[in-house]
Amino acid sequence: MPPIISLQNVFFTYADETEALRNISLDVQLHEIFVLFGPSRSGKSSLLRLLNRLSDLQEGARFQGVIQFDGRDIFDRTVDVFDLRRRISMVFAVPTPLPGTIRENLIYGPKMAGIRDQTVLEGRVQRSLQQAALWDEVKDRLDTSAMALSGGQKQRLCLARSLAMEPEVILLDNPTSGLDPLSTGMVEETLRVLKEQYTIIMVPHSVQQAARIADRAGFMLGGELVEIGVASKLFVRPKDKRTEDYITGRFG
Repeated sequence: MPPIISLQNVFFTYADETEALRNISLDVQLHEIFVLFGPSRSGKSSLLRLLNRLSDLQEGARFQGVIQFDGRDIFDRTVDVFDLRRRISMVFAVPTPLPGTIRENLIYGPKMAGIRDQTVLEGRVQRSLQQAALWDEVKDRLDTSAMALSGGQKQRLCLARSLAMEPEVILLDNPTSGLDPLSTGMVEETLRVLKEQYTIIMVPHSVQQAARIADRAGFMLGGELVEIGVASKLFVRPKDKRTEDYITGRFG
């Protein structure tokens, strides 16, 4: 089966000449959790932002290489960027609910996409909250402020908001940063269920989380993709000394 996302010889440089990504080649398979791990400033978040073209917002940045999604170059001039960002959705480290109610948070995106049928919108609300393992906690208060939710609930709401747009790929940039262990565990369990329907690319909170959640993983260092492997092998017997040193805590 061909990969859902494929990168070939990708370079990305910011306007200040910081080289964020250097010669990255990577395939991501359908319905897997692929984890990118490594120290700070290794290029992980830059790679995620590139995949749904948030990099377009970086004035003066330069891109080189090829990124294909479902067999099509995402930088092709005919690509609808709004549609691309719907199909490849991103959830950030800091949960940022929109002003308004829980329900309004979830129907905002679909309404912006032109959906007006109230039955369809309500279906999206319930289904996305169920998929994000939040429905049972909020179903009786959908018209209360989203700001009143706990940190873990806000993070799952942001995930549900992404799911309400019915994406194919979900990008997660450190989605459990600052969450307590219980909330972290709930998010991780939710992701294990979601991969049956979606492809997930994630920057984890820690090496331990990467080992727990990944099907496959890639170690990044200084803008380079050092090593890729099946998680059960990579975190036990890495092939590259730099990967081993990072996993065992010798640096990072």
